Amino acid sequence: MEHSLTTISGLERRLEIVVPVDQVVAETEQRLKRLMRTVRIDGFRPGKVPYAVVRSQYGDQAHMEAVEQLMQSSVAESLGSLQLRPAAPPRIEPITFAPGAELRFAALFEVLPEIQLRPLSELEYARPVASVSDADVDSMVDRLRRQRPVFAAVDRPSKAGDRVSIDFEGRIEGEVFPGGKGEDLKVVLGAGTILPELDTALHGMSVGESKTVPARFPDEYGAPSVAGKQAEFDIKVTSVEESSLPALDDEFVRSLGLPEGGVEALRAEIRKSMEREVTDSASRRARESALEALFKANPFELPKVLVDEQVQELQAQLQQRMGPQATELPGREMFEESARRRVALGLLIGELIRANEIRPDRQQVEARLDAAVQGSPDPDQLRRRYVQSREAMQQLEAGALEDAAIAFVLAQAKGVDKPSSFSELAGYDPASGSDA
Repeated sequence: MEHSLTTISGLERRLEIVVPVDQVVAETEQRLKRLMRTVRIDGFRPGKVPYAVVRSQYGDQAHMEAVEQLMQSSVAESLGSLQLRPAAPPRIEPITFAPGAELRFAALFEVLPEIQLRPLSELEYARPVASVSDADVDSMVDRLRRQRPVFAAVDRPSKAGDRVSIDFEGRIEGEVFPGGKGEDLKVVLGAGTILPELDTALHGMSVGESKTVPARFPDEYGAPSVAGKQAEFDIKVTSVEESSLPALDDEFVRSLGLPEGGVEALRAEIRKSMEREVTDSASRRARESALEALFKANPFELPKVLVDEQVQELQAQLQQRMGPQATELPGREMFEESARRRVALGLLIGELIRANEIRPDRQQVEARLDAAVQGSPDPDQLRRRYVQSREAMQQLEAGALEDAAIAFVLAQAKGVDKPSSFSELAGYDPASGSDA
């Protein structure tokens, strides 16, 4: 076997391979001889079919199978002898492969880049630091109260935030549609739980007042029988209730599922949960900052094939999130930057692991396994299924190995404390109840 390597550009390579004709013939004959032992041809007993007959009927098939096998084995042998690491399986281009001739073909591929890691001690990353204050806990308690408002009847026109009870009848083309009629339906104005036209019409109505309101169902409405259709509703307000915060007392605490300890126990549980959230978020952001520093400090050329694969994966993930109603996805340019970053970090982490002989310990794998089964109705059964599946355990081990590599980066690089707050780390403001 002979081979020659050509650099096309950057990481792209062309490997041309020539397999001598006698090797092709020998491989083909071996396949035909194996067929002689098993093939069934009318007029001959099994295992007694003459070689010439088998060759006449199966020669072309055996030759093509031999060519395919020789292509695979010779590419693997050549890559090994040249110490090349393809980024993806090579694309094969046959040149000469006719029976009775040498096998000549080309393998086209991109190689993985050679990465010279910058010393981790030169990297700097942000390490968020925050604590949970009494004011943060107070705000979270108030947020919980706002989520459980108390309603009391009032004698005035309705306004945003009120809860109104209505009797209604909806018609499409003059006919009441299924589910289009009801009594004592309770609606919080401005909550977006009913059609916008109805919500708007209910603002400013008083008990006993009636209206006829035109409204159109959205095209993506959950009930296909009315989706996209124009309707008309007769509505009558039967009560208007004003909302207020519930009293912060033992009864409220019990409504949250905490049977003992009262308000102080509630505040303690809330503080513990918020502190856990701060710790987890700070750890996650420190990891992200360290990875960003690693990425920016080590620029190198990326294999196009890996970037393309990552773009396709990101597109597929978006398609899954958007559901079947998504008919057209954004173009490649939306995913390019994220795909390149993912590929680069994957290669950098891999090089870190190889160069420093990083290995996950058993505790890290067990921690991943605990997290995977947590929340399952039967954690023990799910754990057994994981342990019995080599593929599932390999995924956990790969995640634990990545965790170990990132922990190595965090330990070697310079962490700079960055003062922060609960709102910044949690991503929402408990005082307003909205995302920060």
